[in-house]
Amino acid sequence: MRTVDALPPAGSLVGGTACRSLAELVGNTPVLWVPELWFGAGRGYWAKLEGHNPGGIKDRPGLHMISRARERGELEPGRPIIESTSGTLGLGLALAGIVYGHPVTLVADPGMEPLMRHLLKAYGATVDIVAEPHPTGGWQQARRDRVRELMAAQPGAYCPDQYHNPDNVAAYEALALELVGQLGRIDTLVCSVGTGGHSAGVSRVLRQFFPDLRLVGVDTVGSTIFGQPARTRLMRGLGSSIYPRNVAYDAFDEVHWVAPGEAVWSCRQLAASQQQTGGWSVGAVGLVANWLARTSPAHERIVAIFPDGPQRYWDTIYNDDYAAEHGLLNVEPAKDPDEMGHPGEREVTRWTRCENVIDPAPVAAAGRTDR
Repeated sequence: MRTVDALPPAGSLVGGTACRSLAELVGNTPVLWVPELWFGAGRGYWAKLEGHNPGGIKDRPGLHMISRARERGELEPGRPIIESTSGTLGLGLALAGIVYGHPVTLVADPGMEPLMRHLLKAYGATVDIVAEPHPTGGWQQARRDRVRELMAAQPGAYCPDQYHNPDNVAAYEALALELVGQLGRIDTLVCSVGTGGHSAGVSRVLRQFFPDLRLVGVDTVGSTIFGQPARTRLMRGLGSSIYPRNVAYDAFDEVHWVAPGEAVWSCRQLAASQQQTGGWSVGAVGLVANWLARTSPAHERIVAIFPDGPQRYWDTIYNDDYAAEHGLLNVEPAKDPDEMGHPGEREVTRWTRCENVIDPAPVAAAGRTDR
């Protein structure tokens, strides 16, 4: 009989890793080959499965932004963290609060799924729900206004400001280096765009290895990020009703807008064929990556970032009643996206592609000045 002292090191029996810190669970996520699923092209793409992190892709910036703020003295020990979130960054900040010993308050809106609210509270965070959208900036601006109110009432509190914080971008260096080690060569990177953090951070590092890398952004209809008018948005985790300064507009080669029903169809196709799926961002990115795999040269190596898993979406994307109520059931996308020459050419309502990527913030600011 083996004694305890004679047993092999923890984790070695199954080839896993024994972690002494929650932070060590973040990163080193797998990549999965996803064949072109819908039109039988016989090609495919690689998916980086960030849902294998404890809370998703934003565990990375959650930990990194708080670590850097502590190093600079902007966040003193034990002081509160306050931030706006639609969910995934909230999980990352809740994790950072546990790792570094800070109370966390997360400002959300009524669109946050009940499961996410309960989970964040279980992780020790306080969830503050705003009651009304901002008249022009929607729920996103209403959340940011509430963050300012809470910050003013709690001296010493720290807001990471994920939309404009360069640490959000820098947090994704490790993800990029993981991809280089896993795949060796990358020709095209497909990313959803919300705060702009992971598209900017990953592409910046990858282009040091692959200068000709093509970056494809994926947004939602009703988002202002790439110059469309702001509308009420059903999809969460991508898109914005403000202009995040972390979006690296000059890094993108093209942008695609995807509608909610198209993303739901894509999510369910991925689930049924691969058992690897996720939320709105995964569905939208998967749709675009699948099209690129079919239409790009056969030698092109395409990588899509899947930001999360499906768990929080059981009562929305994967609920037939919810999907039917919102007109999302059996909305099969077209074989190819619509094409548009300029982001302001028209308002898009379905999957649309544009190779002319601009920063709309200066145009919007000039318009406000002229009035």
